[in-house]
Amino acid sequence: MPSHPDHATVVVGAGPAGLAAALGLARYRHPVTVVDSARPPRNGASAGVHGHLGTDGATPAEFRARAWRELARYPTVERLEGDAENVCATGSGGFRVALDGGRSIEAGTVLLATGVIDVFPAEVDGFAACWGRSVIHCPYCLGEENAGRRWATVTDSPQLAALSAVAFRAWSEDAIAVCPESMPGLEDARSTARGAGGDVVTGTVRRLHHRQGSLYAVELADGSMLERQTLVWTPRQRQQPFVERVVDELKLTVDDAGFVGVDASRCTNVPGLYAAGDLADRWKQSVTASAAAGAEAADAIHMAALLNAARR
Repeated sequence: MPSHPDHATVVVGAGPAGLAAALGLARYRHPVTVVDSARPPRNGASAGVHGHLGTDGATPAEFRARAWRELARYPTVERLEGDAENVCATGSGGFRVALDGGRSIEAGTVLLATGVIDVFPAEVDGFAACWGRSVIHCPYCLGEENAGRRWATVTDSPQLAALSAVAFRAWSEDAIAVCPESMPGLEDARSTARGAGGDVVTGTVRRLHHRQGSLYAVELADGSMLERQTLVWTPRQRQQPFVERVVDELKLTVDDAGFVGVDASRCTNVPGLYAAGDLADRWKQSVTASAAAGAEAADAIHMAALLNAARR
């Protein structure tokens, strides 16, 4: 497929951030191409998208299908199915996005919105089967669907361990923390948790006992069992390989955990290259927060285009 320099912006990723950015740009009549991968979305295991006004409870597939129906009304939006492989700068001040199958597309601006990859603990049997159901990373996202159950938080943070019984009381009257024996501040955390009606248990999780993803017990490395029905567990995250290549190619600024650095306008340290959603913010990883970041990036991209046009 030949390059198409007339496309002003390429959005790589069709999750909440990328789709919201495309809608914002479309409303400005700004030409935009969205590169949509066929790979399952990060929230694909979830039974529903929650907390997003107008789509609360919709499945991830329904959420995306509705977004594409809305975007289809705008003539300046193009959907390009496939995987992006890299982004490089062109001599004209824009970018070339390399796609699978030898295709490429050129644009004046690019928005990275691929999300991140959750790295499941391979040593924990049953984790993948329970993920997005009874093992959750975000009480805001799935706490309501797990309300009234016996919870545990798996963490190495003494602050979170101490506050678990209080922080999750809206959803559970029986919430404990499971922490490493070597965690600094263990005794203080345990004392605070017990004072709030919870507890801190030490050990390493080895197996999750479940029935078709519905947790009923947590087995520790020493063989002891905890009767729990919901785990709050945020696994380690890493960038998509595509983003890792872009970071290397364009020398993007990242933090100590590899999240892409952006300014208030969602622009990276490379002018014209933006990033929005989970890949740029480890603390705000809900659908609503990602969509808001995408909308902010769209506003910034449009304003930058206006300023560039005024200078000509």
